[in-house]
Amino acid sequence: MKKPLKFFLILILLVVFAVAGCFVYVKQLSMPVAKGEFQKDVRVEIPYGFSVYNVSKLLKEQNLVRSDKLFYYCARYPQIKKILYPSAESYSFNLKSGIYHIRDNMDICEIQQLLSSGQQEYIKLSVPEGYTITKIAEMLEEKGICELKDFVQVCKSPEICKKYNIPGDNCEGYLFPDTYFLTSGMTAFDIACLMIDNFFEKIKSVSGLSEKNSEDLYYIVRLASIVEREYRVEEEAPLIASVFKNRLRNNIGLYSCATIVYILTEIEGRPHPDRILISDTKIDNPYNTYKWAGLPPGAISNPGLVALNAATNTPKTDYYFFQVADADAGRHVFTKSFDEHVDNHNLVTKKVSK
Repeated sequence: MKKPLKFFLILILLVVFAVAGCFVYVKQLSMPVAKGEFQKDVRVEIPYGFSVYNVSKLLKEQNLVRSDKLFYYCARYPQIKKILYPSAESYSFNLKSGIYHIRDNMDICEIQQLLSSGQQEYIKLSVPEGYTITKIAEMLEEKGICELKDFVQVCKSPEICKKYNIPGDNCEGYLFPDTYFLTSGMTAFDIACLMIDNFFEKIKSVSGLSEKNSEDLYYIVRLASIVEREYRVEEEAPLIASVFKNRLRNNIGLYSCATIVYILTEIEGRPHPDRILISDTKIDNPYNTYKWAGLPPGAISNPGLVALNAATNTPKTDYYFFQVADADAGRHVFTKSFDEHVDNHNLVTKKVSK
């Protein structure tokens, strides 16, 4: 064999061996960190706006991939994945922010499929009936979903009121109390819209409510928000609503302790009181139903279906007064005359349990 030909063949063999060696090395880097059964399940948070490069570094730091560079190139060039993982179901990669649980026996292709799927961990948020915008905002901040000030600002913005045709200057009363499954990438506006959309969906189950125009609905929401904060026993909610409607019909002040509590806690930022003082009932504020007849200018809480139904389908009664009869059980006594009311007089407020 001639020397040039022999040299050329040797060179080809060296190249083949080099390529094969590189392929084996890269293939090894593409394998899962753990073999067989996974040893750990790592909770990984991908913030909104995180780049593929940053994700690669994060996964390497968490010891979930053998090579951050290979993860990056596989994300940028799907052809590499086709060579390394010929039997994979998909080779595309579209990174979605969120919280994921990644096992250390997943290969690069499987991790990228997970991060593209959006099948992330959801943050459970259970909003009780009667909570205000501020209290919901506190929950959201505690869960690390969004900041309190951002949620409050959104809920009091003209933009969201216009979007949902809410006559007031905020969406208090329209944030339906329910259990929500949120993600860390959601904005305050997204969350508020989710809750309001849920409100309009849920009120379809209340006879005669969803058909009302925006002004009439706003009236019901404001009334229901007070009923929500006054009742403790479900069967009493319609009776409480009947008392308020009778007083509204005759231009008598509602005298609702709940509205005073709203002024003290939400408007003035004071702690929840154990007792309403006479001086509190004289506060000059449009939400003060001891001082002004009619409904306050806005809702004082976000009511659930019980209160909304009570305010919409209210029974006819002769009651004009109610007050606490059993504070522990949350039961009230209902009376028709002021003399009866005076006999049972007791200005004790209910602590917030909702």
